[in-house]
Amino acid sequence: MTVEHRLEDVRTRIAQAEARSQREAGTATLVAVSKTFDAEHIRPVISAGQRVFGENRVQESQGKWPELKAETQGVELHLIGPLQSNKAADAVALFDVIETVDREKIARALATEIRQQGRNVRLYVQVNTGLEPQKAGIAPDETARFVALCREELGLEIEGLMCIPPADENPGPHFALLAKLAKECGVEKLSMGMSGDFETAIEFGATSVRVGSAIFGTR
Repeated sequence: MTVEHRLEDVRTRIAQAEARSQREAGTATLVAVSKTFDAEHIRPVISAGQRVFGENRVQESQGKWPELKAETQGVELHLIGPLQSNKAADAVALFDVIETVDREKIARALATEIRQQGRNVRLYVQVNTGLEPQKAGIAPDETARFVALCREELGLEIEGLMCIPPADENPGPHFALLAKLAKECGVEKLSMGMSGDFETAIEFGATSVRVGSAIFGTR
């Protein structure tokens, strides 16, 4: 299958999952994860109409996305990988959405850069639903407090929550937990689900799904 065919297959599966969940069509946004792929691999996906993309690393993104964004209007770029505080300025300058706000130091760095650059970057708090020591994210029972800190003290607009369930567990309970936390925090967006489980995520209320290998192939 070509990348265009794989993209269309993912779009069809998203639409079917929305229908099964009795959700309005188009309420789950596809974030095409283009990490490790160069501009020549990404352009056919843009040409096929995809406009929302996700990247893991700031430095890698700086090497390809300024040119790609200049070529096509309406492209939206999400940072879905870990962010170091010394990269906050670069991240705010390039990304439209940062999904990995996971600690106070990062939140403060982003608040400073958003003010200085005057950019309206949309933010998600990453929640470590599985309490995995090797994985970034706020603990579930700290999420409400952290969202309040970001909003009330730092003046950040937290749009949603994001999670990456443990690879060896059923993702459903983790998606359900994230949806519960979002309601408690008063946030509307849920970024959850990847190539192996995005249909399940949609059934649990995902408003965006991050799909890479099912579109671009193996890395």
